[in-house]
Amino acid sequence: MTPNPPIPVVSYARISADIRRDEHGVQDQHKVNRDTASRFGWTVVHEYTDNDKSAAKEGVVRDDFEAMLRALRAGKLPNGTPVQGVVIVAEDRLARRPGDYERFVEAITFQDGRVFADGRGSKDLYNEDVESMGLFGAVISKMEVRKMQRRMRRSHRARAEEGRPSGGPRPFGWNEDRLTLNEDEAGFLRQAAKDFLGGRSLHSITRGWQAQKVVTSLGNEWSVRTLKAALRSPRICGLRELGGELVRGVDGDPIQGKWAPIITQEEWTAIRAVFNARKGHFITRDMEIGRAHPPDYRDPAYLLSGIARCGRVGEDGKICNTPMRVNVKKGAGHHAYVCRSKAEGGCGRCSRRGDLVDLFVSEAVLAKLGEVTFAEPSEGIDPHAEERLKATQNRLNELTTQWNADNIGNELFFKLAPGLEQEIARLRALINKQNATAELRRKRVVMDVAAIRRRWIFPGDEREPPRILTEGEGGLPISQKRTYVREALHAVIVRPAGKGQKIFNPDLLELVWRED
Repeated sequence: MTPNPPIPVVSYARISADIRRDEHGVQDQHKVNRDTASRFGWTVVHEYTDNDKSAAKEGVVRDDFEAMLRALRAGKLPNGTPVQGVVIVAEDRLARRPGDYERFVEAITFQDGRVFADGRGSKDLYNEDVESMGLFGAVISKMEVRKMQRRMRRSHRARAEEGRPSGGPRPFGWNEDRLTLNEDEAGFLRQAAKDFLGGRSLHSITRGWQAQKVVTSLGNEWSVRTLKAALRSPRICGLRELGGELVRGVDGDPIQGKWAPIITQEEWTAIRAVFNARKGHFITRDMEIGRAHPPDYRDPAYLLSGIARCGRVGEDGKICNTPMRVNVKKGAGHHAYVCRSKAEGGCGRCSRRGDLVDLFVSEAVLAKLGEVTFAEPSEGIDPHAEERLKATQNRLNELTTQWNADNIGNELFFKLAPGLEQEIARLRALINKQNATAELRRKRVVMDVAAIRRRWIFPGDEREPPRILTEGEGGLPISQKRTYVREALHAVIVRPAGKGQKIFNPDLLELVWRED
């Protein structure tokens, strides 16, 4: 008599937090599942794994859990291998939300004869009592998770209000106590903040750190994303954030943490303002927010990309005014600014040697930086915002006091309080924006033009003519040079030099300056 073939089942394993990042937890679960299947005479034909994924948090997609449900409903794997059951270590590995458990039961019982087991034994999910007990377990699990989450939120809030640091890996810039500064790492962050406010891009700063072999506190290479997170974090200036909001005291002021700050609150506010304004968008030549960056966006490699515009006059008497693209011919030794073709919206009939254009524009911008005087902007500034914020906070505090003393009823309190809270939030945002603007302006105005020139232009000697220094030669990053150019100029109009003209004529360049 031929023995019955073993029942084909799948193994499911999940762990919420893989601290060691080696998947040992889920692999241990699969081993237990294989032993369980063998004990019942089943065979595991596939392993589904959701490593480092919560089953309790809303919005978390467990890809392998969803794939398992599809296989169970179909009764087979994508390659056609039959599936007639599931083995798990425990039901809380499978589901912590009642809705997920119900979907699992519906999928596994979609056909008759399916088997199911955990580490304690097999279970008949076709039995309504067994199904109800499993569902009840998921409800209890969800209640426990919510209770834990509330405790964690209260704990985080209490620590934040006391100014104590949070847990987790050691933050870059501080020692293991999370309070005192690691001076070497803090110096890198401090300089990065200064460079970013001075116009240098995160991509350029990150490349510089990578070249210097600077690594994160976990020993990983820095990326634009991790550097942005470090600069955006309020920890860098001694503050704490919960739920996207700064933790504040009863007086409405941010609570200062017990750890040493790396930069000032004004600098951090300015950095956040820059990030909030950009949010992954291009900045137009008029410093307006433009279209979103594509996923593979990188900083422009040339000084006047998007700034140089074709100045050829057409038959209708109007200049072309199309942004010029960069063309690099093999063996030429330099780039050229070329008007786009007619198919791309240009005229295709204007081209100028790029390195000489860049050098002339750089000299003009540096000269302008040396002579310009900066005045504090007055347009759009509300000098009384701080006073109005304090007065509004006092009104809300007084209203709350009267409500707590039962001097006013719920209807009046909840009618007036939301409006005052909205006004407080609006005034805080306005004050932060004004302070950020002032700090950003101060950072970019306090400059040593001579030092900038030394890192921008090689003055030339008897062996080599003047030229622009590259970042590899110790020159300013191209992103920082472009920031100075954009703050000084609206555009550079490039007039055609004429066919066969080889002598560079700066008079054919029209620099459209911004007003001081």
